[in-house]
This record gives sequence, C-alpha cells and structure tokens, in this order.
Amino acid sequence: MLELTARPLTREAFAPFGDVIDARTSASFPINNGRTQRHHDLAAVEIVDAPSSPLISIFVSQPITLPLELELLERHPLGSQAFMPLHEERFIVVVAPPGDEIDTQKICAFVTDGRQGVNYRAGTWHAIHSVLGQEGEFLVVDRGGADNLDERPMAIRITLAN
Repeated sequence: MLELTARPLTREAFAPFGDVIDARTSASFPINNGRTQRHHDLAAVEIVDAPSSPLISIFVSQPITLPLELELLERHPLGSQAFMPLHEERFIVVVAPPGDEIDTQKICAFVTDGRQGVNYRAGTWHAIHSVLGQEGEFLVVDRGGADNLDERPMAIRITLAN
C-alpha cells in the first residue's frame, strides 16, 4: 500500500495537476457600480471535445475518517473538474500527473484550508472527493457525458501532516 502524508495545498505545489481556486490570492476588480469585487478567471475550464457541454453542479459529501484508505484513482480525460467549498469545508486532494499509467512516485496528497478549491486539469488522476470533519457542499464545474471517466485500482493510505 502506498502511504502519503497530505501537506498544505499551495498554488506552486499543485500547478502540475491544475489550478488552486482562492480569491484571497487572486487579482480582482470592481463591478456592479463598485458593490462587487470580481475575482476573474480563477481556473481554466477545459472541454477537450466539442459535442459535450460544461456542467455546474453541487456535490454534498459525507466526511471521511483518517487515515483515509483509498481503493482507486480516477481521471476525466475529456475535461477539467473544479471543486469549490461553499462553507469553508476542508478536504483532502490526492493527485497524479496525466498519462495512461499512474506513476506511484509522482502521486501527491494535499489538504485544503477550507477556503481553497481545486481545478483538476483534463486527464489528471485524482482520488474521490474526501471532505474532512463534517458534511460538505461543493460547487462543481466539469464536462458532461458518460464517456469521461477512467478508474484504476490503487491502494493508498493518507494521513495529515502535523
């Protein structure tokens, strides 16, 4: 079994896998007569093939227990997938670079601070959604269609860094 320790999520460490969505560290500008601050273009939405359209969904996830034991990684080869917590929920992010095979030496684990979201690039291997502490609601933006999911069995145990 592969054992990983989830470290704090940063833009730099997550860059090979996608985007960290965090309004606290982004550029912004006023709109709506100055009443709204727009944090613009925080993540690249990827749709690899034209016939499918992007979806906006809300996921309600039950909390996991630690250590987190995973049985598989999945990827969405035809589009990106973004998760943004709606109520400052912390969650674990496990990722590996795109490719037909998963290089176990390149699997990384992160833990968000509750105000960060992630956007997995098309083809990035990742774990199932794993919220910490309490039930969580997440805004999800991804590509529609049943042909956009690959899964690979993989035994991984995740703990949190102190």
